Amino acid sequence: MTLTMKREPEVRTGTTESATTTGRKRRRASHQRQGWVAHVFLLPWMLGMVAVTAGPLIASAVLAFTDYDLLTAPSFIGFDNFTRMMGDERFWASARVTGLYVLVSVPLQLAFALFLAVILDKGIRGLSLYRSAFYLPSLLGGSVAIAILWRQLFGDAGLINTVLGFFGIEADSWLQNPATAPWTLIILNVWTFGSPMVIFLAGLRQVPDELLEAAEVDGAGRMRRFWSITIPLLTPIIFLNLILQMISAFQAFTQAHVVSGGTGGPLDSTLFYTLYIYQEGFVNFDMGYAAAMAWVLLIVIAIATAGNFILSRRWVHYGDE
Repeated sequence: MTLTMKREPEVRTGTTESATTTGRKRRRASHQRQGWVAHVFLLPWMLGMVAVTAGPLIASAVLAFTDYDLLTAPSFIGFDNFTRMMGDERFWASARVTGLYVLVSVPLQLAFALFLAVILDKGIRGLSLYRSAFYLPSLLGGSVAIAILWRQLFGDAGLINTVLGFFGIEADSWLQNPATAPWTLIILNVWTFGSPMVIFLAGLRQVPDELLEAAEVDGAGRMRRFWSITIPLLTPIIFLNLILQMISAFQAFTQAHVVSGGTGGPLDSTLFYTLYIYQEGFVNFDMGYAAAMAWVLLIVIAIATAGNFILSRRWVHYGDE
């Protein structure tokens, strides 16, 4: 009887290691190719970032310390542009107008946006139509056409005075009175409530119905549920809208430029800070001074944003807290 022994297959260690090494090299090469493809697609953005954002930003920082009139070579003058601001009455006037605009129009805009978002959150018929119609002012509010329309509405013979005339109220041009001119721009900014309203509406959809129903069972009324449950859960959305609209208000330009004809009048009552930067840089050709003012605006926005983040720890409540 012959016993046949099964022969175990030989393990070729060298071949296995070679195949593993080859596989690693292929994967590494594939990852490198994917990395190059990603860099190629990112290249336009990188070029735009350097040419459109980073380059001008560095150039303006340098020009802020120079005397530059766009026609001759800039000359270094140190901190003279910044010390000049301290005695510039129009600089302080533009700062006051912009401060009033930010402090009044942003809270009013957010309050109005939240009010309409709460109404639309009730699930009324034709919600998509209303949402689109209310969002439209946010798209058009910063345009030249709307600014021209606003100038006609609040003019001496505009629609506002025509309506008031039916009730026996006579009024002069709202835009020619220094006491009322800035308020027309504030109303225009409040009118562009569509963008924060849509964000508020999305936030309201995230409020758990269970909490509202439990509070209702406990006897809490509609207003009590709104202030004790909806608002605390909505504070992150309120904070987001506050930051976005505050930065936008600091940078407002088109409305004041068109409504005042580029002068900031009457008596600098509509002289936004950005409008004054434009006047100094492109009307008076004092680009060094304009660059210095632009950096002051950047610092103010940064400080205001940082301050809001610090204060948000006291009133903004997140779900994981």
